[in-house]
Amino acid sequence: MRKHLSLPALALVCCCFWGIQAEVYTSIGQMTDLIYTEKELVQSLKEYIQAEESKLAAVKSWANKLDVLTLASTADPEVYLAHPVNAYKLMKRLNTEWSELESLVLQDPSDGFISNMTVHRQYFPDEEDEKGAAKALMRLQDTYKLDSESFSKGKLPGVHHNAILTVDDCYDMGKTAYNEADYYHAVLWMQQALRQMDAGEEHVVSKADVLDYLSYSVYQMGDLPRAIELTRRLVAIDSSHQRAGGNLRYFEKLLSKQLKELNQEVQEPATEEPIQLGTYKRPKDYLPEREIYEGLCRGEGVKMTSARRSRLYCRYHDGNRNPRLLLQPMKEEDEWDSPHIVRYLNALSDSEIEKIKELAKPRLARATVRDPKTGVLTTANYRVSKSAWLEGEEDPVIERVNQRIEDITGLTTQTAELLQIANYGVGGQYEPHFDFSRKDEPDAFKTLGTGNRVATFLNYMSDVEAGGATVFPDFGAAIYPKKGTAVFWYNLFRSGEGDYRTRHAACPVLVGCKWGELDGEFNSNSQAPSNLNINQLIGVSHLTCFFDYFLVGAPCMYLSHRLQSNLHRNVTSGSFHIKKHKKED
Repeated sequence: MRKHLSLPALALVCCCFWGIQAEVYTSIGQMTDLIYTEKELVQSLKEYIQAEESKLAAVKSWANKLDVLTLASTADPEVYLAHPVNAYKLMKRLNTEWSELESLVLQDPSDGFISNMTVHRQYFPDEEDEKGAAKALMRLQDTYKLDSESFSKGKLPGVHHNAILTVDDCYDMGKTAYNEADYYHAVLWMQQALRQMDAGEEHVVSKADVLDYLSYSVYQMGDLPRAIELTRRLVAIDSSHQRAGGNLRYFEKLLSKQLKELNQEVQEPATEEPIQLGTYKRPKDYLPEREIYEGLCRGEGVKMTSARRSRLYCRYHDGNRNPRLLLQPMKEEDEWDSPHIVRYLNALSDSEIEKIKELAKPRLARATVRDPKTGVLTTANYRVSKSAWLEGEEDPVIERVNQRIEDITGLTTQTAELLQIANYGVGGQYEPHFDFSRKDEPDAFKTLGTGNRVATFLNYMSDVEAGGATVFPDFGAAIYPKKGTAVFWYNLFRSGEGDYRTRHAACPVLVGCKWGELDGEFNSNSQAPSNLNINQLIGVSHLTCFFDYFLVGAPCMYLSHRLQSNLHRNVTSGSFHIKKHKKED
């Protein structure tokens, strides 16, 4: 990375799977390659089956021919061998043809398939990927308040393909949660497995195993009556189960003790009722604004009032009469009034987006965060994605994108961090965070030789079908992605103090693929002149593509360029103002 004054960071974010090395589930871009790998393996498997069938057909034909021949020869061997041709052919068959048949039978058509498997196995996801993908589904379940049956039956918003979970899939989901001591989700998924099992769906796992995990998980959730009822079902199915009898006696004794302490009579456990989403309260975790954040991801709690809406405008932006923007100014729309967030239309073309993805794909690696205590970059569960870094010198497209951001912001990307491309995987997210460093982490950018990040420029590289919004829990804003547009806001006040309202999050993508670009995190610099305008120290760009795009409000009506002279021009910002249409909630 460059060690100079850095503008706002420009980052590209994407939800897709590619170059498979590790933690495949964190990048949809890398996972797309697995789709084609699996297709190739299926074709290889078909070829193996065809080879086996051809081999078997040849052996069967030989057996049928010899069956007819031996019927004739064994009827009267002496008469048969009296014919010299038959005697010769018997010698030939036993000396040559049976040996050829032996070689045919010993041939192994699986060699090609096994070889192909060996080549591709190095790119296969591992156990951690499977566990990570399962936990991602649970994260989506929590964020968007979806019950297990919705996932199991593929009832998700914006879906184009049917995808169902079997009894055994649900059981494996529950077991993953159980092994993580996540009894809340273990209950939900074991209950779904039991529900589908009771409905007559085929399965490999036994009902006793499902009830075993479910009953103990329910006990861990503090529901002793239901734990007793489920354990009784288990004992009725398998009276010799090694744990069921002991657990049942323990649960009954514990319930009796609790009721006695409450001066209540011992009651029979209630009859079984299916456990639903909301039967048990989800445990609290480390994130204080969890409910607000997830509510905004669902579109709940957005604080867009009529008064705020009236302060939103559209305008043409020419970057203080920048020569490259005079003939084709950027279309700028207000997304939020305070703090001020704007969106630029047509910030990236489709061809530029595809080129950036192409360059980033082979370099994607698990995204990191800076430890506030040590300042060291490390992975974290609250940021699930992969990222890559691109330099302007690598391709004309990167140079052009950097130049465009310079023109829009009036800043130089020569002092910005490199272009960061981020690609989100299954349930990929970045929980609430600040783009700037706080007072308790003064050396966050010491290794870069820069000061603090003062602004963010976020480019969206795709539309999204469900999920994937950028939300601000502090003031209740939700910014929805639209392919080719860019969003910009300041992270610092003019005094250089951090604007803590800008704490934001990337919601998990429920359905679709999310790409984003953060091109040059523009930072302040401790060696800069004291009278340097803070507007000259900014330039962050996030490029995010989502498949879940919720259009908010009607588009602005822009006048033709020839009529711009009639517009009121804001000399300070170099923008033409047009009253923006009111946005709908």
